[in-house]
Amino acid sequence: MRQLIAGNWKMNGLASSLRELAELSSALTARPPDCDVLVCPPATLISRAVEVGGATLMIGGQDCRAETSGAFTGDVSAEMLADAGAKAVIVGHSERRQYHGETDALVATKTRAAWRAGLLAIVCIGETLSEREGGLAEAICRSQLSGSVPAGATNENTVVAYEPIWAIGTGKTPSKTQIETTHSQIRTCLGPNLRILYGGSVNRSNAQEILSMSNVDGALVGGASLHATDFLAIIAAGRDETRLP
Repeated sequence: MRQLIAGNWKMNGLASSLRELAELSSALTARPPDCDVLVCPPATLISRAVEVGGATLMIGGQDCRAETSGAFTGDVSAEMLADAGAKAVIVGHSERRQYHGETDALVATKTRAAWRAGLLAIVCIGETLSEREGGLAEAICRSQLSGSVPAGATNENTVVAYEPIWAIGTGKTPSKTQIETTHSQIRTCLGPNLRILYGGSVNRSNAQEILSMSNVDGALVGGASLHATDFLAIIAAGRDETRLP
């Protein structure tokens, strides 16, 4: 199974930022990676990012509306993302859950919408610091998995990203034991075939260690994906492996 290294630009990036994608694409063309690579820029850049990325980069969206179309000012459907050239979409990111009140049930409908449009759904789950310290991390992740990942999830249409909320953008990273234990628990829920990404302050310094851990099938990278040099260093740590059932 090839690991997936996905970059989430969040609300960052203007047309000038496409230079970073061009540099990334050029480097990956010259030296093809041992993993799959995805970049999720703002919706305003998706179609242009597809042109710049060419055959070396998958481009994805950061969110989608569950409905196909309608009177939903400012929202973007999964079909619109696909029409712009996207191959994947992030759903259920903790920032969407926190700032937009998204529930597990809503995330599940967005996941099905992604499937409907032929997109790979990257379903995010993760606990807060208080939940972790209260010994609730496993229960929270199990609950979010149960509510957010619909029946019918396969390796072709779904990836799960475990992002402990307290580690996102804080520079804090869980211990190796915490990451491996949580990923093992998620694996028990999902079975052997779905890829499980780790996200939360992944950078060029810790990527090698994180990506070598048991049941870590890639990374969802935030700020470090904005710069080609940093992101390439993380991609270089990715690998192609065969997971036994």
